[in-house]
Order: sequence, then structure tokens, then C-alpha cells
Amino acid sequence: MIGISKLYCGTVEPSDPLRYERRSGKLPSHLLQFSEDKKPVVVWNVGQRCNLKCVHCYSHSQNRDYTGELTTEEGRALIEDLARFGSPVLLFSGGEPLLRKDLPDLARLATDRGMRAVISTNGTLINTGMARKLKKIGLSYVGVSLDGMEETNDRFRGVEGAFQAALRGIRNCQEAGIKVGLRFTINRRNARDIPGIFDLLEKEDIPRVCFYHLVYAGRGSELIGEDLDRGETRRVVDLIIDRTKDLHGREKAMEVLTVDNHSDGPYLYLRMVREESPRAGEVMELLRMNGGNSSGVGIGCVSWDGAVHADQFWRHYSFGNVRQRPFSEVWSDLTHPLMARLKEKKKHVKGRCAACRFLEVCAGNFRVRAEAVTGDLWAPDPACYLTDEEIGIG
Repeated sequence: MIGISKLYCGTVEPSDPLRYERRSGKLPSHLLQFSEDKKPVVVWNVGQRCNLKCVHCYSHSQNRDYTGELTTEEGRALIEDLARFGSPVLLFSGGEPLLRKDLPDLARLATDRGMRAVISTNGTLINTGMARKLKKIGLSYVGVSLDGMEETNDRFRGVEGAFQAALRGIRNCQEAGIKVGLRFTINRRNARDIPGIFDLLEKEDIPRVCFYHLVYAGRGSELIGEDLDRGETRRVVDLIIDRTKDLHGREKAMEVLTVDNHSDGPYLYLRMVREESPRAGEVMELLRMNGGNSSGVGIGCVSWDGAVHADQFWRHYSFGNVRQRPFSEVWSDLTHPLMARLKEKKKHVKGRCAACRFLEVCAGNFRVRAEAVTGDLWAPDPACYLTDEEIGIG
């Protein structure tokens, strides 16, 4: 997660996370990515069912009933364990999490135990009553997925009317006083809609947007050929930076982030060096604090059946199941060879990743993408768009 607005526009300085000793339990949410102890933010896929059928869904979700999901009591035990373990954030995801009837009670337990509770949703089920209910729970944030403007989004999500339904959900959250933001997964089908998304942010006064790079998992693995090439990615990232700069220049301080491609950090830094920005050194310091890809370290996932994964895209690798052992034990058990390697992944990456001068701020990027394309978990991430010269091997 690269905070474009934080880094490029200077809304965060290196001294900010240091004031909180960089401990995840003390850091406010906007500084959490700079924590030193990296207690895992946990994504819990509370169910697999979804009322939409997105072409890039990492969980292969369909609109049907599934069996084997964690019960309410098992979910409560998971939350109690995560709270004791010190996980700062529990992100409820799916499928569509709002299809799970006990979700409000589970989210309330998380907030009661001192965790930040966040929901990742398609937004279509957030009517005024649900928005008021979510507000009472004390949610920190609701992230609503929009993958383009109306025509593009509805085609991407496989259901006509999904865009307008999501927009109503966003407005209902705002009226209830809940912080809400957008989630957008970039690919060739929708990259042209990014300017429209920025216009929508401004028109609807939405305070936050996360632009996700495509990860080749689930149905997303079928879109490898529709991922952006290196030149296209550079142009898109520059567009995001430019539009963020424009917003902040007009005192519209929306928070803009890119997610799932840590090449964005060095790319932003190199742009600031070219622009002779006096803040380039501070940005590099913050990128070092961020530490790059955190799969298996600062982010983890619990699937609907209790399986523990390095993140939500690693469904083909499980380190254990919370039905047999608490998450905290599974996460801390370094007898599993892959878990042990992920805790020190910079020692194991190969090729241009191993030789890259930005390895300490990227951590080798996404191993799932490397494996999907090459079959080798430790090969270079094919989505890295930095040149050999830029990374210091040209």
C-alpha cells in the first residue's frame, strides 16, 4: 500500500509515525502502514457467496449458498484471539460480507475488543437501515468496490445496475456519518475510467480511493493478458499522481493510495528526484518504514472455512486452520518452511529482485504474481515496471 497523497503531497512526515513509537497498537489508522512491529492486519473472508459476479474475483464467488463456513461461535473465538494477539485491524470481506447475517454482531465484538473493524463490500446492499446499523457498530471504514464508471463497472461486475446501487450505498454511508472510500482494480478494461473516478470522488465528496494493481488469483488469473504492460502502468501511475496533486493543490485533500504493486514506491521517489523535490529524501525514509510487500508478515487472511493464508490471494497455500489452532499460533509457527521464508522474503527472492537497489523498500513485491507467471514463487514479480537502469542493474 503506497500512500500517494501521504508521500507526494506531504500529508505525512517521517516524524509522524515516530511520535507513536511505530507500534501498531498505538498508531492511528492513516499511519498504520509505517508500523515497526507489523502485527498483521487480518482479512477475514466471512463467506463466499456474493450477489455480483465480478470477472476478477479472487474467491471465485457465486450467488449461491456455500457450506463449511466458520460459525458465529468460531468467528467470535477468532476475534478474541486476534485481539489478544494485537492485530490492529480486522477487515471483513467475502464474497459479499453483508450477506452474512451475524456480521454486525461480529464487527461489534471486534470494536469492543479494541480493534479497528473495516468492511470491504460491493456496496449494493447498504440501504439506509444497514448504514445506520454499521454506524452504531463503530466501524472505522467501509471500502466500496467500483471498477469503472457505470457502463464499465456493470460489465466488470456482471450485473446491470451495480454501479447505481453501489453509489446509493456510498451515499447512505455518508448520510449515516461513516467514513467511506472507493476500491478500484486496474486493468485494460477500465484504466480509461480513472479520470472519471477522480471526478466522482470530487463530485460525491468521497474522502479516499485505493487503486489496486491486478493480482493473478481466482478469476483474476484469467485476466493476465489484460493486465497493463510496463509502459501502460507507468502512464497510469503518473496519471494518479497528477490527479492527486491537482486535488491537493485545490485544497481537496482526498486520500489516494495504490495497492498490490510496491514498485509504485520507488517509482514515486524517482519522479520526485527528477522534479528536484526537497522532500524526496523524506519520502524514501517513509518508504523504508513501510517496508514493502507484507504478505505473511503485516497482512494475513482467514478464509471462510478457517484456513490461514499469507494474504487473501494465497488460497493455494494454507499454514493451518483456526478450527484446529488459534490464528496467533499458526501465524507465529516458523516450523512451516514457507511461513519462515515469508518472514524474511528479501533473502529468498531471485533475479532482478535480488539485485534491485530498492529491495528494502519493496521486499520483492508480490510472490503470487511471480508464481502465477513463472511457476517459481521466488522469481521476479512480472508486474514490476521499473527499468534495469532505475533499479541499478543496467
